[in-house]
Amino acid sequence: MASRREPRLADAAEIAAEQGLSPARISGLYAKRAENGFPEIVSKRGRARLWDHAEVSQWFADRSPARLRAHTPPSRAPQDLLNAADASRFLGYKNPNQVTTFVRDHPGYFPEPDAVEELGTEERPYRRLMWRVQTLLDWMATRPGRGRRAGAQRGAPPLPDVPVDGDPDELLGVTAAASLLGYKSVNSFSSSLSQGNLPLLQTPDAVTESGRRQWTRRRLLQQAADRPGTRTKQ
Repeated sequence: MASRREPRLADAAEIAAEQGLSPARISGLYAKRAENGFPEIVSKRGRARLWDHAEVSQWFADRSPARLRAHTPPSRAPQDLLNAADASRFLGYKNPNQVTTFVRDHPGYFPEPDAVEELGTEERPYRRLMWRVQTLLDWMATRPGRGRRAGAQRGAPPLPDVPVDGDPDELLGVTAAASLLGYKSVNSFSSSLSQGNLPLLQTPDAVTESGRRQWTRRRLLQQAADRPGTRTKQ
């Protein structure tokens, strides 16, 4: 049986820098964890508290920060294309890597890019993901988590029914993978994946042009068989 990957640990200063807050604010959120559900610390480095980075990122991803609700994006044409750093700033995040973190660590949470630029060289290819301003505005208005505007859809949409007896070599994305493994949402699947609970899926079978990971149905079913309590759909 594969051993569980050790989680990446982060202190208050690192979390604060990533989320555009102060270390004192992180300590305050932790002090009120019984009320807000903020994750428990998993270790200490001297006097510094250390959290599981994936758990804290998930907590912030499921929450609509006050700074985002209060942020008014600058005036831009709806069809303007913004890269990940510009999109982060447009949405009101102080951390220019926030959108990149969403795409990398929380598949399915952030919208697919509207354009992908192929850059770099053949030996070192690089893709620049781009989003239209309107796409970002739509996501900002209806994003998952607390503090949604009135009229926004409540709760994540149900996952599709994915049969187990399909083509074993068919490539499936995170939404289908979450469904096939019995998760209730894409976010819960992504969190489990980032914490190393799904070792057979750490290396995807394919990656789309937009950077989305995919796995064959065969690999997903193998992982489902190794995951205690999983009930695959018939």
